[in-house]
Amino acid sequence: MIDQLLIIFAKNPRLGNVKSRLAATVGPQAALLIYQQLLDHTRQITKDLPVDKALFYSESPWPTELWGDPYIHKKQCGGDLGDKMLEAFQWGFEQGYGRVCIVGSDCWELTAELVMRAFDSLNEQQVVLGPTYDGGYYLLGMNELHPILFQNKTWSSSKVLEETTEDLKRYGLCYKQLAVLNDVDREQDLPQALKALLS
Repeated sequence: MIDQLLIIFAKNPRLGNVKSRLAATVGPQAALLIYQQLLDHTRQITKDLPVDKALFYSESPWPTELWGDPYIHKKQCGGDLGDKMLEAFQWGFEQGYGRVCIVGSDCWELTAELVMRAFDSLNEQQVVLGPTYDGGYYLLGMNELHPILFQNKTWSSSKVLEETTEDLKRYGLCYKQLAVLNDVDREQDLPQALKALLS
């Protein structure tokens, strides 16, 4: 059995369901088109990685023709984002994986190499974090479950990374921080390749 699991969180790509902050300025149709491109990018950089992969989608049914093999398909469970991620990590460790990382589907700058660097970091560190410029993170990984990292956080805010690193230090957890990347949440976050979809 492969010892490593990559969890990918995704929202079902339907009109009005994705990228609400982006949709506020570019419209829901353009926001959906951009999100579909972000999803496809995430699939392209993860599908050949030498780890097991689980796609956790936001609601049933997930259009499986978008992501077939080699992805395990699971529905997100729980209340807020922290609850959902905790449930996903818990499931991963219960399956016997020794290193588990989670990514979203909002980061155009994420690469396969960076994901594998995160897994490699867990050979020496307890936790790995991929920070974003807006104060959140695009990746979280650990080699055992630390529920505290999902509790008492201001999700979808600029405080998430700070609150998470404060907990890591408070509880004496050794961690590595990866390169800072840009999540696509607002129109000003769009890279040139995605801006072209607006014309």
